Amino acid sequence: MKKTAIVTGAGRGIGFAIAKRLAEAGFQLALVASSPEEKYKDNLEILKAAQADFCYIQADLSKNEDRIRCVETVIGKYGRMDVLVNNAGVAPKERRDLLDMTEESFDRLIAVNTKSVMFLSQLAAKQMLMQDKRDGVRGIIVNISSMSANVTSVNRGEYCVSKAGVSMLTKLYADRLAGDQIYVYEIRPGIIETDMTETVHEKYSKLFREGGCPIARWGKPEDVADAAEILCSGRLKYTTGQILNVDGGFQIQRL
Repeated sequence: MKKTAIVTGAGRGIGFAIAKRLAEAGFQLALVASSPEEKYKDNLEILKAAQADFCYIQADLSKNEDRIRCVETVIGKYGRMDVLVNNAGVAPKERRDLLDMTEESFDRLIAVNTKSVMFLSQLAAKQMLMQDKRDGVRGIIVNISSMSANVTSVNRGEYCVSKAGVSMLTKLYADRLAGDQIYVYEIRPGIIETDMTETVHEKYSKLFREGGCPIARWGKPEDVADAAEILCSGRLKYTTGQILNVDGGFQIQRL
């Protein structure tokens, strides 16, 4: 029997790359995104052409009723959920110095990037606890945070705080659920070429040219998908709470 995964923020970028990779690995999928399905038609056609078994759910994950609907839809269609990939996230609409950050921007990023992870994981964990184990695993949660959980950017402090929160949530859920064979991981992408980084493309390209990262290239969504597939496979049964940096070695401290 196939395993089932929910991937949030799955319409494009990192989320779609993860969904596509999991489909190739044989998962049934629920793709969750905030925009109408039509917006992602081209990407969804790729999955259809590959004969992937998936459904699309439009949802605002900052809202409790939408989170509940996501889980209920998946259970109604597939009967269980084996994997949750919390990838949905937003950046500040405008980069501002820490001293000029607005409360509205802070609240927005916390609601989408952190609160949604907290409470969608809660719903997923409760569902997984009711399920029989498969291959010794009852469920897996993978949180896509960012190297900004650990690296400061003073012109988007709210983003850093929201991702640092995801990092702590990973540890908390890993600790709470380990005894139930539900394993929780964090992936910290580095500088990945997506829509979110288009506005700072030259800044980061210059960083690569000047040796600011050991692997001197832009990361691709597929690089993150490679890491996610390994964690979602259930093969790492003596690990939980781990951080996997997919950042080209950026966080290596060098003289």
